[in-house]
Amino acid sequence: MKRLLLDASLLFLLALLPSSLFAANIPEIVIPLPLTGQQGKFGEMMKRSYQMAAEEINAKGGIKKQKLVLSFEDSGAKPETARAIVEKLIDSKKQPIIVGEYTSACAKAVAAVAEERKTPYLIVASADDAITRQNYKYVFRQNAVNAHYADGVISFLSQVVKPKTIAILYESSAFGTSGAEAMVKDAEKLGIKVLLKERYESGSIDFKPILSKVKAARPDLIYMVSYVMDASLLMKQIKELRIDAKLFAGGAAGFAIPEFIDNAKDAAEYVISATLWTQQLKYPGAKEYAEKYNAKYKDYPSYHGASAYSAIYVVKDALERAKDYSPEKIRDALKTTNISTAFGPIKFENKEGYQNQNFMDTLVFQVQKGEFETIWPQQYASKKYIYPIPTWRERR
Repeated sequence: MKRLLLDASLLFLLALLPSSLFAANIPEIVIPLPLTGQQGKFGEMMKRSYQMAAEEINAKGGIKKQKLVLSFEDSGAKPETARAIVEKLIDSKKQPIIVGEYTSACAKAVAAVAEERKTPYLIVASADDAITRQNYKYVFRQNAVNAHYADGVISFLSQVVKPKTIAILYESSAFGTSGAEAMVKDAEKLGIKVLLKERYESGSIDFKPILSKVKAARPDLIYMVSYVMDASLLMKQIKELRIDAKLFAGGAAGFAIPEFIDNAKDAAEYVISATLWTQQLKYPGAKEYAEKYNAKYKDYPSYHGASAYSAIYVVKDALERAKDYSPEKIRDALKTTNISTAFGPIKFENKEGYQNQNFMDTLVFQVQKGEFETIWPQQYASKKYIYPIPTWRERR
């Protein structure tokens, strides 16, 4: 009887102790990413950037004097694989926070699991508007939504280009579809007539049937929402067909990474693209991150890498402020995030119908002499924009 009373008293006393004592170890964070397949370039850039941030954090003492450990699993950009990975992480490994993924389709699948399991999920690079419009309580997004990706482009069009007509080409993913729909709405607001809105399957090798329609329509502006291989091939085939327009514009993603210029070569010249970040920005640590990445990997990162890099600092901030490492307390800490990063200011808000969404300035850069240059808004510009752009005949 005395033993039972002693055990009961001990259990009672343990229940009164702070829960943080039972969650003293920083959990290993496994990050799902597309490391193979068509989106592998993005996944690899993001993986490197996650690792760089973790290395920096650990070199400065870690989180609460403990080492932050990251590992990665390849989703292959397949939503069903991403979902299975995250179900295992939450159900078996009891991982209290999920970070990552790239495509919107994968992020939508992960978000549904995270919300169902009441585990906070930090979205880093997936832009489909619907993801943070589900009244989810555990899903947070630090990158801009598709509806705002083109804000900088729209400002540039309205003040500089002033097109009267547009053709919109987009790939058949959640990202491509929502990006195209956002541009349709923006065009309507600006009084730009949509002559064509053509969807294509990702990985297509012949865009000439669609581009022949574009050439016949003769739009002032050709706007494309594509991943990198499609973006490069579209511009190469536009050049082959000698399709002239007042401007060629991309909706970020494939148009916003160095591989676009590498693959499209001179067909990329003068193309503008929406972007969420450039290394020329004066955010704290932005230039240092870009230069460190280039020194290590002989290439500069795009906004996808900058967002991934900064996400680990967002996680660090949340874990340091969380009362313990339970999903609920980490969620509470994320909800009150308000920090400056190399990716820009990050604060999760509920507005415009979005929940736990970070809102940020979106930018425009242009390929000039084979390099990305920030051109808009003017306060961020590294070089003045080139407009009007020369025709293909004039470029010879």
